[in-house]
Amino acid sequence: MTETTHLNLPLLQAAQAQKHVTLNEALEMLDGLVQLVLQSQSQTGPTGSEIDGEAYFVPAGATGLFAGQEGRIALRLNGGWYFVPVRTGWRAYIADEAVRAEFDGTLWRAAGGVVSPAGAATNARILEFDHVIGEGATSVTTGLIPQYALVQAVTARVTQTITGAATAWRLGVAGADNRYASGMGTAAGTWLIGPTGAPTAYYADTPLVLTAEGGDFAGGTVRLAVHYQEFTPPAA
Repeated sequence: MTETTHLNLPLLQAAQAQKHVTLNEALEMLDGLVQLVLQSQSQTGPTGSEIDGEAYFVPAGATGLFAGQEGRIALRLNGGWYFVPVRTGWRAYIADEAVRAEFDGTLWRAAGGVVSPAGAATNARILEFDHVIGEGATSVTTGLIPQYALVQAVTARVTQTITGAATAWRLGVAGADNRYASGMGTAAGTWLIGPTGAPTAYYADTPLVLTAEGGDFAGGTVRLAVHYQEFTPPAA
């Protein structure tokens, strides 16, 4: 046996010369894999800017030095790459997505809920984005409530004062423009917590709508967060 079972760390061998080299390699691999942070799970090959200690999940379609290593973790050490198998149940923080995720045997799924043996999942999610308000009586977001989301609340904070003749504003969706708030102030720092009386399901990608009260909008920025549950079906 030359490697450990779970992390594939190199083991010292009897009568081995320069054992410190093997030991240091194992410690460096532990340093990269324990409290795992994946820089990306979508980068298909090295860019040349990676630094020692960084880890990447190798996706399908890998190229260059990652080719043939799909489904493994690429760990940058000593100017080269080590490729480590991933096991179902491992957890990681994916830096370029800013999410905590769990490996289901094939993919990294954002954590925050429960998963069945076949991969069906119920997860808590927050979609957060900044919305720049344009001129007019209403302002429709480009950020969308995802299809099949079960929304429990929408929260917001004015990050740049809302300008124009509007003295207040309300937040909702088309056909229910005050579902999440009404009579909100326009000053920077104003915040809202808009829970739904009962969780609301959306069956198509749906924008939020800000509606001016007392006059039209001229500008401003609002940071919006949609708090929802996401459901995924079991694998085939």
